Amino acid sequence: MTRRTIPVQLVARHAERRAFDRLVTSTADRRGGALVVAGEAGIGKSALIDAVAETLDGFEVLRAAGTEFERDLLYATLHQLCAPVLDHRRRLPAVQQRALEAVFGLGTEPSPDPLTVGLAVLGLLHEVARHGPVCCVVDDAQWIDDASRRVLVFVARRVSAERIAMVFAARDVGPPSGLAEFPRVPLAGLGDEDARALLGAATHAGLDAEVIDRILAEAHGNPLALLEFAHHAEPFGVLGPRRFRASVVDALEEQFVHRFERLPDTTRPLVMLAAAEPVGDLDLLRRAARLLGLEAGDLTLAENAGLLTLGPRLRFRHPLVRSAVYASATPEKRRSMHGALAEATDPETDLDRRAWHRAHAVIDADENVAAELERSADRARLRGGFAAAAAFMERAGQLTPAPGRQAGRLLVAAQLRLQAGAPNEARALVHRAERRSMDDKGRARARLLRARIDYQLSHGPQATARLVDVVTELAPEQARETYLEALASFMYNDNQVGCLQELGTRIRKLAPRRTSVRPADLLLDALLDQAMLPVERAVPAMRDAVTAYRTDTGSSGSWRMNLLCQVVIDLRDDEAMEEIADRQVDVARRQGSLASLPQALRYQAVARVAVGRFDEAAVSLSEARALDEAAGTVPLLGPELVLTGFRGDPDRFAELRGRLGRDGRPFEAAGEHYARAVLHNGLGHYEEALDAALAAQRRHQAGSYSIWAVYTELIEAAARAGRPADAAVAMEHLEALVRTNPTPWAVAEWFQAQALLEWGEDCEALYRQAIDHFARTRVGVLHARARLTYGEWLRRANRRAEARDELRTAHDMLSRTGARAFAERAARELRATGEQPRRPGEDPLGRLTAQERLIAGKVAAGATSKEVGVMLFLSPRTIDTHLRNVYRKLGISSRRQLREMPL
Repeated sequence: MTRRTIPVQLVARHAERRAFDRLVTSTADRRGGALVVAGEAGIGKSALIDAVAETLDGFEVLRAAGTEFERDLLYATLHQLCAPVLDHRRRLPAVQQRALEAVFGLGTEPSPDPLTVGLAVLGLLHEVARHGPVCCVVDDAQWIDDASRRVLVFVARRVSAERIAMVFAARDVGPPSGLAEFPRVPLAGLGDEDARALLGAATHAGLDAEVIDRILAEAHGNPLALLEFAHHAEPFGVLGPRRFRASVVDALEEQFVHRFERLPDTTRPLVMLAAAEPVGDLDLLRRAARLLGLEAGDLTLAENAGLLTLGPRLRFRHPLVRSAVYASATPEKRRSMHGALAEATDPETDLDRRAWHRAHAVIDADENVAAELERSADRARLRGGFAAAAAFMERAGQLTPAPGRQAGRLLVAAQLRLQAGAPNEARALVHRAERRSMDDKGRARARLLRARIDYQLSHGPQATARLVDVVTELAPEQARETYLEALASFMYNDNQVGCLQELGTRIRKLAPRRTSVRPADLLLDALLDQAMLPVERAVPAMRDAVTAYRTDTGSSGSWRMNLLCQVVIDLRDDEAMEEIADRQVDVARRQGSLASLPQALRYQAVARVAVGRFDEAAVSLSEARALDEAAGTVPLLGPELVLTGFRGDPDRFAELRGRLGRDGRPFEAAGEHYARAVLHNGLGHYEEALDAALAAQRRHQAGSYSIWAVYTELIEAAARAGRPADAAVAMEHLEALVRTNPTPWAVAEWFQAQALLEWGEDCEALYRQAIDHFARTRVGVLHARARLTYGEWLRRANRRAEARDELRTAHDMLSRTGARAFAERAARELRATGEQPRRPGEDPLGRLTAQERLIAGKVAAGATSKEVGVMLFLSPRTIDTHLRNVYRKLGISSRRQLREMPL
């Protein structure tokens, strides 16, 4: 009896079947989704899916299954799923075509970023779904390789607007599998009545009532166990006296081994060979069998025994059969089988699988096999499969005869494990390497790698100090890059208050200032000076770094550019701020640098806030969130807090701050203090604004990084709260900044600060000079706030007519910008002068969500749905759904009309 006879009874599980029916119906109606069928081995997951799949008229059903043996082979499961429809790739954008061809070995380019692969697979399935609904079934999902798992989870999150259903069958759906977020259909054992009905339908001869009772007790409602025990029961019940088995699964494996052992001597080696070959390739099995002197035709005896099924591919009745047979073989037998399979595998078309078989066929260290595995690791690494590359390299290390070279390969495997996001496994490999003999260079590599692992795990002071210490053994250029990385981690980390200057001192001792003009060196010097020196002494190095990056395009697009963006903002250089923020976004897009693009977009959003383009800032943040969601990374909230603070939305601000607390993020303190000061200054809660700004100042005085713009907020809050003495440190900072860096923005802030605190006899002249200098900059929102503070001063001086002019202008500017709290502050002042503020006209674009506005802007600029989908990691159908919502909200019906809107 085959595995497919079980559904007859399982269809009676109406609740589980209804979940499938709902998914199928919604998919046919262009509302796809994902479903996970979960339960122990033999519980009927695959059988239930098979029963449903047989009823899917008009669906393209694509199937794949994970196997234990192939879980370390790159994209193995994805190959199974997509191979039948790969020709549809020709309709995809060129970047997606190249991604698929690289992954499937059809092109010579290295594999792109995993997110690009995910989008390419989504696009491929979208093209298939144009001809009819698609159902993708992935069986034994607990064994799919890491690269395939990431892609399939990515796709499953994005099929809600597609005619695509994703169905996974898995024993484990916990967080490591990535499947826990999808709707789950848990399968438990059959009830006593259904179990008896299954036994009655499956057995032609009646069983003794005592035997049935024992079978029911042993099987615990597991359908596969019920069938197995019923067909192979001995006179007194289930096979053999196994009273101490741990589980039903153990009992099933015993049952399969017992049946395997009853096969003829000529058949058992063939079944072992098939168990060692996970693909079920009958031609390969026949070639390997001939090498072993076996006759592949004898496999029919195993088929008759119900252990496997022969067809286009060999399929074991259940994965437990494969694992039980493989585990029952002696190590010598397994090596023999893998050796034959390696020799029979075509080295031209399947190098990696051949290498993997060879690795399991040898008993002693073998440099030839190790070198072949190393080449497979290199291929996997170039295709983006760090986990697969690490598995190959680890095995290569085990098989390397020379101790020094063995240690080197284990260290490479550890580095790959770290890149794959498995630092604990990486540390274990470093420990193994350190037990081998190594030269001085190897020991230095091991120390550095261990320090990097500890640093990635904690970012704590001790880990960072160790990293800085061992970096001295690197080449100078590599060392300074690592120092820059370590310093950057401390800049925003609230857990490291007081440690930034100490770290800077250590780095400066190990890496003295150089005459180099390399932008990275200049940036390191700038950040060290900003952390350790007074403002007037730090500014020159900061300006040098900005100048170097503006003239050196070769350094653009890296993670270092994010650090430079903050340096530019601290220098109050509005022209460089927009230029650098926009350039790093453009370069990250062109290079496909999806790791650095989200943060680049966030700095672009901060720049947009400063110039008063809040809606554009929201669009950049929306795109950054989409990228983070696609990558499964936790988004940074600082820039979103800044935008929310300027918009004056206390409810949204509280929600974001709550997320900061729940997620335990250590890198958000500087941005949070600044944004909170802005929010409360806008709301007129000056004591709260002052508390937030003073908290930032205390961090700075304790040796931690603080956003310099917070001092402007501190001065306004102190002036309005009647506590001018609290602004003394901030005034010293601004004065020193203006003295060494007299940009119009910095000078405007200095004049406004003096006017607010009434430093000087002619406050009006100070306010006017501040407004004049702000007018020469791009920072429109700060210009509007300067008009507001001047209007407030005029009203308090009882100069109502002049106050109205300033307050009216400020109100209009702030309203257009979207700075609602500051606009309402201006409105209150206007009403105090006896004038009612004008009601701002409704902006139809305000009806759009941030994502809808993002999509509308890109479409209005001429992008197609496919092109927008590539940018946002969404399918074209999802883009079209958003566009329909945009048209409805704006009262238009075409892309031409959208291009005419003032987006």
